[in-house]
Amino acid sequence: MPGKEESSSDKEQYLELFLKIGLDERTAKNTIANNKVTANLSAVIHEAGVTDGCGRTVGNLIYTVATKYPANALVHRPTLLQYVVSSKIKTTAQLDAALSFFGTTASEDFKLNEFEEACGVGVEVSVEEIEQAVNEVFEENKNVILEQRYRTNVGELLGHVRRRHPWGDPKIVKQFVDAKLLDLLGERTAADNEKPSKKKKDKPAKVEEKTVAVVTPEQPPEEDLNPFLIFPQPEENFKVHTEVFFSDGSVLRCCNTKELLEKHLKATGGKVLTRFPPEPNGYLHIGHAKAMFIDFGLAKDRGGGCYLRYDDTNPQAEKKEYIDHIEEIVQWMGWEPLKITYTSDYFQDLYDLAVELIRRGHAYVDHQTSDEIKEFREKKMNSPWRDRPVSESLKLFEDMRKGLIEEGKATLRMKQDMQSDNYNMYDLIAYRIKFTPHPHAGDKWCIYPSYDYAHCIVDSIENITHSLCTLEFETRRASYYWLLHALGLYQPHVWEYSRLNVTNTVMSKRKLNRLVTDKWVDGWDDPRLMTLAGLRRRGVTPTAINAFVRGVGITRSDNSIINLDRLEYHIREELNKAAPRTMVVLHPLKVVITNLDADSIINLDAKRWPDAQTDDASAFYKVPFSNIIYIENSDFRMKDSKDYYGLAPGKSVLLRYAFPIKCTEVLLADDKETILEIQAEYDPSKKTKPKGVLHWVAAPSPGVDPLMVEVRLFDKLFLSENPAELDDWLADLNPQSKVVIPGAYATSLLQNAAVGDKFQFERLGYFVVDRDSTPGKLVFNRTVTLRDSYSKGDGTSMFKKKHFEEISKVLSKCIFHWPRTM
Repeated sequence: MPGKEESSSDKEQYLELFLKIGLDERTAKNTIANNKVTANLSAVIHEAGVTDGCGRTVGNLIYTVATKYPANALVHRPTLLQYVVSSKIKTTAQLDAALSFFGTTASEDFKLNEFEEACGVGVEVSVEEIEQAVNEVFEENKNVILEQRYRTNVGELLGHVRRRHPWGDPKIVKQFVDAKLLDLLGERTAADNEKPSKKKKDKPAKVEEKTVAVVTPEQPPEEDLNPFLIFPQPEENFKVHTEVFFSDGSVLRCCNTKELLEKHLKATGGKVLTRFPPEPNGYLHIGHAKAMFIDFGLAKDRGGGCYLRYDDTNPQAEKKEYIDHIEEIVQWMGWEPLKITYTSDYFQDLYDLAVELIRRGHAYVDHQTSDEIKEFREKKMNSPWRDRPVSESLKLFEDMRKGLIEEGKATLRMKQDMQSDNYNMYDLIAYRIKFTPHPHAGDKWCIYPSYDYAHCIVDSIENITHSLCTLEFETRRASYYWLLHALGLYQPHVWEYSRLNVTNTVMSKRKLNRLVTDKWVDGWDDPRLMTLAGLRRRGVTPTAINAFVRGVGITRSDNSIINLDRLEYHIREELNKAAPRTMVVLHPLKVVITNLDADSIINLDAKRWPDAQTDDASAFYKVPFSNIIYIENSDFRMKDSKDYYGLAPGKSVLLRYAFPIKCTEVLLADDKETILEIQAEYDPSKKTKPKGVLHWVAAPSPGVDPLMVEVRLFDKLFLSENPAELDDWLADLNPQSKVVIPGAYATSLLQNAAVGDKFQFERLGYFVVDRDSTPGKLVFNRTVTLRDSYSKGDGTSMFKKKHFEEISKVLSKCIFHWPRTM
């Protein structure tokens, strides 16, 4: 982790402190490995006054406060902790309500009675009340439960009870629900454990014409609704867009005149025209995918067109690399621009209109420094040069263009309203001097327009019908329409939507650039980043990204953050249908089949697809079964148990697509712990019916190792859901966000795989061939894990909590790519 390394004595003190509040040893040790969480938890324990210890229930709640308390309300944290320590807040439901309450309250004052009511303080739900509620819920849903039996969604049942008694003890609720299920259904049967077969939908019966019954149509799923119905047609663009309030009491109601609108509609043919206007100062991220979906999607939905317009008004931050990347990634995302333009294409038009703005008395040349401008704006004070003669500003602006004035010595500012309630009306800068060559326009210009000046004018020049942007630009509507009104130009319809924020990542280009330039990650296309290039390299498809964005919707709810799980759902949905299956062993453990000749090879059929039909040869691939096979190291343990489905001494498992094998002997190294080899016997008759099913890879021929590949396992880049809100956000980097396994074994199916090919490694997840692959060694990136790794019916999960220690031993042999330290 970044940050100061703790000494061993410090770690021991922290461990002792964390154990005192009832944390289990594993959680305490994992906490100490994270400096940020350690500091938070230690501070919260001292703040709560429980340094001498407390009960496990209180300790777990304190841990939650330390890890999830909203940063915008730290002033109220001591109050919450007193409620926790005094057991006025004693359940996770109450604590979640408290965290939500303070997240909304922020640093403002609040009333204790409102807080206590929101958190259920003092509300006692008896065991009898919980039992009664469970009985009522079961009675209401009895028919469904009897029909679905143990496939009943228990979460929904718990939710029904929770709505009746939100402050009831969830553990007691769960106990009653489980007991009621057992009482109603009896013990699980074999049929309950079988996967339900997919039934073909029956064709709807033809309805006779005489039928008069009216059937209410089902509400289509969110993804099937047209999200673009909220936008007006171009011919409706004469309406008032917004109102600009001036400090003298006057109001500008912005709208197009009949003449301006008719001229616009004649130029466009009445079609919808939008624009996607990225600034070429970095690579695009998933937030831009939402912008593309809205900009290009609306145009496509209405039969119009969308410009790809580079907002290239700041030459110091722009590169040809970024320009080329944006064009490429837009096409990869499936969008076809009507035309590719640059704001710099209109530099002459923008300059001419700036001259006109000065002539009309709406702009002036200012000599204040940036610090002085900031100070004067904060104090709502006019610049000393605000009322200089128009002729003087025209002459100085021409000198700026000719390069006769030093950089930083003059700007052109719009004369708006310094007393307005809107900060974005405080005489915004229209032009500044920069003696920097432009990546597209060359060295023709030494003055460059600002975004606030150029954006709305170019929208008007390109006859954009709908100017769509994110919510932080909403306060700039006044400036947008003021400028177009001042110049007498056509005014597009402006509409803002919420930014797309995803958990466990950062979306700010400044922060992304910091991660890249300081080498915390391996470039803009690092698969751990939410850049579109990173997602592409990770194996995510544009179809999955667009489905995710469409599902999120074109909302205006600000400050929303979407859980990464939602994106992963769409990724799995697509890859499950498109990625063929194969078997790869990440951490090979050698197994010698003693009752199979060393030179015997049995070629078996393995399925590329789970629903492969036996008469379709293309749906299968051949895997050799020889007397030397390899299984996952974590799928073997020396001591067996009832809930363990892997291999153990004297125990049998089924090798997927192959035979049952039984462990007969274990060969250990001199240390009597390291396993060198397992010896086993296979059952060629397949009469043995073990519960566990393992994936495996065999030696393809005597003395030849299986295909060796490198596998890269990627996890969330940040530990916190919203690292952007942290002061030291780099300290939140996940040290295990990238794990490289250089010596995995794979089936021969993969030997001809090409860069970009996608596969499902059974039980492990979905993977894609990385561009770092060479003819001598393939490299695979994990795109996403499987839903639950492996269900009981198919085998054993290699990620069960009870197997954590075994997995840790295996992972110790991997190459971890830790973020660099500060």
